[in-house]
Amino acid sequence: MLLGIHHAAIICSDYQKSKHFYVTILGLTVLAEHYREDRQSYKLDLQLPDKSQIELFSFENPPKRPSYPEACGLRHLAFRVVSIEVAIKHLIAHHIAVEPARIDEYTGKKFTFFSDPDGLPLELYEL
Repeated sequence: MLLGIHHAAIICSDYQKSKHFYVTILGLTVLAEHYREDRQSYKLDLQLPDKSQIELFSFENPPKRPSYPEACGLRHLAFRVVSIEVAIKHLIAHHIAVEPARIDEYTGKKFTFFSDPDGLPLELYEL
């Protein structure tokens, strides 16, 4: 029945800062950008190379994430990368704090965590 994940939706507190992070630093492609006057909110549709998408929303005064990272609900969003080392160097060059790379005890694959501008936990997982 399910064919894959189409998109994940993220609400940000500073639209321009988050747009820069996801588009310029992470390199996602902008598919569409809409300002919704009735909500005073932006909706930015972003695409990854595998055609999966992220919807970035802005709302006035969204509540903070209840805890890090163990709030009930989505724990983190993970992205596939070819090289953890290359990805970490790229993020550090953009002044993004990145945890040291670790090895998944079950798969033997490398992974690491970092955060978006609102503290949403993001993971990089090596192919």
